[in-house]
Amino acid sequence: MSTPDVRPVGDLPNELGKTAPRELQSAGIDSLSKVSEHTERELLAIHGVGPKAIRILAEALSERGLSFRPSV
Repeated sequence: MSTPDVRPVGDLPNELGKTAPRELQSAGIDSLSKVSEHTERELLAIHGVGPKAIRILAEALSERGLSFRPSV
């Protein structure tokens, strides 16, 4: 069974692959502005979101003047 490709998901980068965008979308995160409302740790807790996805998201956020929510 192949992984469904739900891309594009909002303005999330296509470089994330198939799994991360699908799992982020099912967690209600469908844009970089919504990504910026979460800490890296919160995002890493989502299935399919690993260090590579965090790097890609950090770069995309930075290009738009955004960042992850700071950890407390």
